[in-house]
Amino acid sequence: MSGLDIPPPLDPDARWPEGLSIRARTPADAEEIAALHNLSGYRYGTLRTPHHTPDEIRNGIEGHSANSFSLVAELDGHIVGDCGLTRFANHRRAHAGSIGMGVHDAYRCRGVGRALVGEILAIADRWLNLKRIELTVYTDNEPALGLYRNFGFEVEGHLKTFGFRDGRYVDAYSMARLRT
Repeated sequence: MSGLDIPPPLDPDARWPEGLSIRARTPADAEEIAALHNLSGYRYGTLRTPHHTPDEIRNGIEGHSANSFSLVAELDGHIVGDCGLTRFANHRRAHAGSIGMGVHDAYRCRGVGRALVGEILAIADRWLNLKRIELTVYTDNEPALGLYRNFGFEVEGHLKTFGFRDGRYVDAYSMARLRT
Protein backbone atom coordinates (compact mmCIF):
# COMPACT_ATOMS: atom_id res chain seq x y z
CA MET A 1 0.00 0.00 0.00
CA SER A 2 1.47 3.37 -0.94
CA GLY A 3 1.32 6.37 1.37
CA LEU A 4 -1.46 7.82 -0.78
CA ASP A 5 -3.63 4.77 -0.08
CA ILE A 6 -3.49 5.11 3.71
CA PRO A 7 -6.74 6.70 4.86
CA PRO A 8 -6.32 9.39 7.48
CA PRO A 9 -7.68 8.95 11.01
CA LEU A 10 -11.39 9.65 11.40
CA ASP A 11 -10.54 12.02 14.26
CA PRO A 12 -8.62 14.94 12.71
CA ASP A 13 -6.72 15.44 16.01
CA ALA A 14 -5.45 11.83 16.10
CA ARG A 15 -1.78 11.11 15.51
CA TRP A 16 -0.74 7.65 14.36
CA PRO A 17 2.74 6.17 14.27
CA GLU A 18 4.55 6.76 10.98
CA GLY A 19 3.49 4.22 8.34
CA LEU A 20 0.56 2.83 10.35
CA SER A 21 -2.70 2.23 8.53
CA ILE A 22 -6.02 1.15 10.00
CA ARG A 23 -8.74 -0.42 7.91
CA ALA A 24 -11.63 -2.86 8.07
CA ARG A 25 -10.59 -6.48 8.36
CA THR A 26 -11.37 -8.81 5.46
CA PRO A 27 -11.50 -12.60 5.00
CA ALA A 28 -8.13 -12.35 3.24
CA ASP A 29 -6.64 -11.26 6.61
CA ALA A 30 -7.55 -14.53 8.34
CA GLU A 31 -4.10 -16.10 8.27
CA GLU A 32 -2.33 -13.06 9.69
CA ILE A 33 -5.03 -12.46 12.30
CA ALA A 34 -4.83 -16.11 13.40
CA ALA A 35 -1.07 -15.73 13.81
CA LEU A 36 -1.63 -12.53 15.82
CA HIS A 37 -4.23 -14.17 18.07
CA ASN A 38 -1.92 -17.12 18.70
CA LEU A 39 0.91 -14.99 20.09
CA SER A 40 1.37 -15.67 23.80
CA GLY A 41 1.42 -12.02 24.87
CA TYR A 42 -1.60 -11.10 22.77
CA ARG A 43 -3.56 -14.09 24.06
CA TYR A 44 -2.51 -13.44 27.69
CA GLY A 45 -4.39 -10.12 27.69
CA THR A 46 -7.58 -11.47 26.09
CA LEU A 47 -10.13 -14.23 26.57
CA ARG A 48 -8.79 -16.09 23.53
CA THR A 49 -7.65 -19.68 23.85
CA PRO A 50 -4.55 -21.09 22.10
CA HIS A 51 -4.32 -22.46 18.57
CA HIS A 52 -6.86 -20.55 16.52
CA THR A 53 -6.94 -21.49 12.86
CA PRO A 54 -7.28 -19.20 9.86
CA ASP A 55 -10.57 -20.96 9.04
CA GLU A 56 -12.00 -20.09 12.47
CA ILE A 57 -11.00 -16.48 12.01
CA ARG A 58 -12.31 -16.36 8.42
CA ASN A 59 -15.67 -17.80 9.54
CA GLY A 60 -15.90 -15.13 12.24
CA ILE A 61 -15.14 -12.39 9.74
CA GLU A 62 -17.67 -13.68 7.22
CA GLY A 63 -20.37 -14.15 9.87
CA HIS A 64 -19.97 -10.83 11.65
CA SER A 65 -23.05 -8.91 12.71
CA ALA A 66 -24.18 -5.71 11.04
CA ASN A 67 -23.78 -4.15 14.51
CA SER A 68 -20.05 -4.96 14.55
CA PHE A 69 -17.07 -3.02 13.29
CA SER A 70 -13.72 -4.80 13.11
CA LEU A 71 -10.47 -3.04 12.31
CA VAL A 72 -6.89 -4.13 11.76
CA ALA A 73 -3.74 -2.06 12.11
CA GLU A 74 -0.97 -2.60 9.57
CA LEU A 75 2.64 -1.58 9.98
CA ASP A 76 5.76 -2.81 8.24
CA GLY A 77 3.56 -4.79 5.84
CA HIS A 78 1.93 -6.88 8.57
CA ILE A 79 -1.17 -6.84 10.74
CA VAL A 80 0.06 -5.69 14.15
CA GLY A 81 -3.23 -5.24 16.00
CA ASP A 82 -6.96 -5.54 15.82
CA CYS A 83 -9.91 -3.91 17.49
CA GLY A 84 -13.64 -4.44 17.40
CA LEU A 85 -16.75 -2.54 18.40
CA THR A 86 -20.14 -4.15 18.85
CA ARG A 87 -23.18 -1.92 19.14
CA PHE A 88 -25.78 -3.53 21.37
CA ALA A 89 -28.84 -4.64 19.41
CA ASN A 90 -31.35 -4.38 22.26
CA HIS A 91 -33.41 -1.22 21.72
CA ARG A 92 -32.93 -0.11 25.31
CA ARG A 93 -29.15 -0.51 24.94
CA ALA A 94 -28.80 0.92 21.41
CA HIS A 95 -26.91 3.91 22.85
CA ALA A 96 -24.10 1.61 24.03
CA GLY A 97 -21.49 -0.76 22.70
CA SER A 98 -18.48 -2.77 23.77
CA ILE A 99 -14.93 -2.92 22.49
CA GLY A 100 -12.10 -5.42 22.55
CA MET A 101 -8.61 -5.22 21.14
CA GLY A 102 -5.09 -6.57 21.10
CA VAL A 103 -1.66 -5.65 19.78
CA HIS A 104 1.14 -7.84 18.41
CA ASP A 105 3.70 -8.75 21.09
CA ALA A 106 6.55 -7.05 19.20
CA TYR A 107 4.60 -3.80 18.58
CA ARG A 108 3.47 -2.92 22.08
CA CYS A 109 4.15 0.56 23.45
CA ARG A 110 4.55 1.97 19.93
CA GLY A 111 1.19 3.76 19.64
CA VAL A 112 -0.67 0.98 17.81
CA GLY A 113 -3.17 0.40 20.64
CA ARG A 114 -3.74 4.13 21.05
CA ALA A 115 -4.42 4.49 17.31
CA LEU A 116 -6.81 1.51 17.24
CA VAL A 117 -8.81 2.63 20.28
CA GLY A 118 -8.93 6.18 18.95
CA GLU A 119 -10.21 5.04 15.58
CA ILE A 120 -12.86 2.71 17.01
CA LEU A 121 -14.04 5.44 19.41
CA ALA A 122 -14.23 7.88 16.48
CA ILE A 123 -16.63 5.44 14.80
CA ALA A 124 -18.64 5.18 18.03
CA ASP A 125 -18.73 8.95 18.60
CA ARG A 126 -18.74 10.52 15.15
CA TRP A 127 -20.73 7.95 13.16
CA LEU A 128 -22.89 5.95 15.55
CA ASN A 129 -23.55 8.57 18.26
CA LEU A 130 -22.94 6.04 21.02
CA LYS A 131 -23.06 7.47 24.51
CA ARG A 132 -21.58 4.52 26.44
CA ILE A 133 -18.67 2.24 25.53
CA GLU A 134 -17.88 -0.74 27.77
CA LEU A 135 -14.97 -3.16 28.05
CA THR A 136 -13.43 -5.68 30.40
CA VAL A 137 -9.72 -5.81 31.14
CA TYR A 138 -7.69 -8.08 33.40
CA THR A 139 -6.72 -6.31 36.63
CA ASP A 140 -3.03 -7.13 36.05
CA ASN A 141 -2.90 -5.60 32.54
CA GLU A 142 -1.38 -2.26 33.56
CA PRO A 143 -0.54 -1.07 30.02
CA ALA A 144 -4.13 -1.61 28.87
CA LEU A 145 -5.55 0.02 32.00
CA GLY A 146 -3.42 3.10 31.35
CA LEU A 147 -4.46 3.22 27.70
CA TYR A 148 -8.16 2.99 28.52
CA ARG A 149 -7.91 5.58 31.31
CA ASN A 150 -6.26 7.97 28.84
CA PHE A 151 -9.40 7.68 26.70
CA GLY A 152 -11.68 8.45 29.65
CA PHE A 153 -12.66 4.93 30.69
CA GLU A 154 -13.37 4.44 34.39
CA VAL A 155 -13.56 1.29 36.46
CA GLU A 156 -17.19 0.48 37.28
CA GLY A 157 -16.73 -2.93 38.83
CA HIS A 158 -14.30 -5.62 39.93
CA LEU A 159 -15.14 -9.03 38.46
CA LYS A 160 -13.64 -11.79 40.61
CA THR A 161 -12.47 -15.01 38.92
CA PHE A 162 -13.59 -13.48 35.64
CA GLY A 163 -11.47 -15.66 33.37
CA PHE A 164 -9.34 -18.76 33.45
CA ARG A 165 -5.88 -18.02 32.08
CA ASP A 166 -2.87 -20.30 31.97
CA GLY A 167 -4.01 -22.56 34.80
CA ARG A 168 -5.51 -20.04 37.19
CA TYR A 169 -8.46 -17.72 37.63
CA VAL A 170 -7.88 -14.02 37.13
CA ASP A 171 -9.92 -10.96 38.00
CA ALA A 172 -11.01 -8.26 35.60
CA TYR A 173 -12.34 -4.76 35.78
CA SER A 174 -15.50 -3.66 34.06
CA MET A 175 -14.76 -0.24 32.59
CA ALA A 176 -16.87 2.24 30.69
CA ARG A 177 -16.56 5.61 29.03
CA LEU A 178 -19.58 7.90 28.95
CA ARG A 179 -19.67 10.60 26.31
CA THR A 180 -21.33 13.79 27.51
